[in-house]
Amino acid sequence: MTLHASEHEIQAALFQWAAVVSSDYPALRWLFAIPNGTRTTPRVAAKMKAEGVLKGVSDIFLPVASGDRHGMFIEMKTATGRMSPEQKAFQAAMRDAGYHAITCRSWEEAAAEIIKYLEEQR
Repeated sequence: MTLHASEHEIQAALFQWAAVVSSDYPALRWLFAIPNGTRTTPRVAAKMKAEGVLKGVSDIFLPVASGDRHGMFIEMKTATGRMSPEQKAFQAAMRDAGYHAITCRSWEEAAAEIIKYLEEQR
């Protein structure tokens, strides 16, 4: 992945990695994306908001308990991306609620964090 990879490219690469290693880490079958940051029309955005889309929610969730944590939220950012106040507040609230919530700037960093998290489960 290049220094100028987009969040989309980084996240897509992470899910490609997860598909490859899922036989070693079966919990990865539950890893999913939360399409909060999707650019869309005002009409679709209003519909999504009515359906419960919440600003600041992390990009990825692994709904698998590990150690003393209930699941793992990952916010993906580019090398220069910044978290919004809502994203920071969401992560803090999730940590307080017993979740592992982190920000990663490459698919490799996210993959390493996921493995570390899942190893606590074994």
